[in-house]
Amino acid sequence: MGGAFAILIAALLSGCSTYTLAPSSSSPPTQSKLPSPSSAVPPNSQRSGGYYQDDGPGSNAPKDFSQIPDAVPKNEPLLAGPNKPYEVMGEVYFPDTSNLPFSEQGIGTWYGRKFHGKPTSSGELYDMYGMTGAHKTMPIPSYARVTDTKTGKSIIVKINDRGPFFPGRVIDLSYAAASKLGYANKGSTNVLVERVFPPP
Repeated sequence: MGGAFAILIAALLSGCSTYTLAPSSSSPPTQSKLPSPSSAVPPNSQRSGGYYQDDGPGSNAPKDFSQIPDAVPKNEPLLAGPNKPYEVMGEVYFPDTSNLPFSEQGIGTWYGRKFHGKPTSSGELYDMYGMTGAHKTMPIPSYARVTDTKTGKSIIVKINDRGPFFPGRVIDLSYAAASKLGYANKGSTNVLVERVFPPP
């Protein structure tokens, strides 16, 4: 078991990886990420910091994350590649392109400096100071209201990436979004994720 645990830790610390599209797809694999080191913080962890030495806010972080405006939902065409079925760590995921309401509860985590400036599943460069998030099956792009179920505080983010790929974890927010919601220092919190739509 120790060897398997070491392999898992090595995979977590390796940063970005690839996911493969499900066998039914003929398109080439899309770049994405495995759960980031910040996502590796145990769900019940209350330790100060909540992130690894090579992660966290960085030297040019905004002074007041509460002043960063939420993402504004707008009509955007769905992208072909990241909305096809894909496989990560032996499990196949089927992105929801139905344009119907969606909600789920679970653990919210975040990812930061280790992925800053690298491509997300949408092709956009990840900005840890933007209001974005990663979800396993919500359409890319789409928008979500994320509410901390303990405090009732909520924010709106743009979904432009895939993950987190651990049981019980439902969304990986940018560092800024997690900070604005108030859980960046803890590493995780319980959240409600609800899809939001632009005005008609």
